[in-house]
Amino acid sequence: MKIQESAEHYLETLLILKERNGFVRSIDLANELGYSRPSVSVAVKQFRENGYVTVDEAGYIELTGTGREIAEKMYERHKTLSSLLERMGVSPATAVRDACRIEHVISDESFDKIKEFMKGK
Repeated sequence: MKIQESAEHYLETLLILKERNGFVRSIDLANELGYSRPSVSVAVKQFRENGYVTVDEAGYIELTGTGREIAEKMYERHKTLSSLLERMGVSPATAVRDACRIEHVISDESFDKIKEFMKGK
């Protein structure tokens, strides 16, 4: 289930917006990510074709089971890594930025060890 970092970021953002607002439309994604509406529309179409999202007649976007699984994985990594970096003394803004980069490239093995470490602290 390996997808590109940008796709992971989109799916994670969909999850966050859904939790925050209760719904997500293409315009919400565009505003949150700072992307153009046409770029978001192309991405959402690809996600729909690949089975990561559904879009209803009113334009509301929902994650499928597969899409949600990827989004939740990225979001868990983001929160855990941000927390770890802050505990280490990194400023919150830098911790969030760095966690956003790290979450996409860290191995499952390393992330599992970080989770274990964090539980012990």
